[in-house]
Amino acid sequence: MAGAKGYRILAVDDMPDNLFLLQAFLEAEGFEVEIASSGQSALAKLAQSLPDLVLLDVMMPDMNGFEVTEEIRSCDRTQELPILLISAHDEARLEKGCEIGANGYLRKPIDFDQLLSRISALTN
Repeated sequence: MAGAKGYRILAVDDMPDNLFLLQAFLEAEGFEVEIASSGQSALAKLAQSLPDLVLLDVMMPDMNGFEVTEEIRSCDRTQELPILLISAHDEARLEKGCEIGANGYLRKPIDFDQLLSRISALTN
């Protein structure tokens, strides 16, 4: 993907295999990728430094992706940060995420061409 170099993405998922796959794919495309395995961990990383985009799994224990989205949107510093939700849920449920502030969503299994297209639209 042209222009990916230097873009920083925070990928959040409680499943290590999903994180590994996302990180490997995105780094191969030239992105810098940081990972978090929980909503709380993601918020702690965002408090330290801001990426250009957050890829956020919806179904996580303790704090789900909708709750993380609400937290991100409630803070002035992160209010405009692009968030792309990822889930196996149906589209109607995922649209709830957009209503609370996510910029879009992708359904699992992830179509990597679609992922790159969405990232490009949100980071350019």
